[in-house]
Amino acid sequence: MSNEAVNSEAVSGDGVKGEGPVGVDELLERVRAGYARVEAREAYEAARAGEALLVDIRYAALRERDGLIPGALVVERNELEWRLDPRGSHRAPEATGHDLRIVVICNEGYASSLAAASLHRLGLHRATDLVGGFQAWRSTGLPVTY
Repeated sequence: MSNEAVNSEAVSGDGVKGEGPVGVDELLERVRAGYARVEAREAYEAARAGEALLVDIRYAALRERDGLIPGALVVERNELEWRLDPRGSHRAPEATGHDLRIVVICNEGYASSLAAASLHRLGLHRATDLVGGFQAWRSTGLPVTY
């Protein structure tokens, strides 16, 4: 089978077969169409009510510079799938099941969209991300600790 045939059969990040390469902006648009993103206030209220797990995927330098969201689970992006897979041997205790509502938070709301799409592929169908990321959380005046 030729490389071209293999590539045409590949499954893209949004699950569409047979489409060619896309740019990152189009990829973001596609994955975001697959779930409802949340605003900072909604994420805060859901976490306060025990209805959502906030997961901060920002790297350490950003957390040190800008602070932390109280109660958020910190998981570096490169460990996310392993830590949140309810069946995984390296899962976080908070990863209790596939019906868990997860709000992924990055710095500005881009990497978190791709991370949420990856969690969907693991069967975490209620995973979403925070519009505007940590910066939106902070600018909304929601709690941050240093």
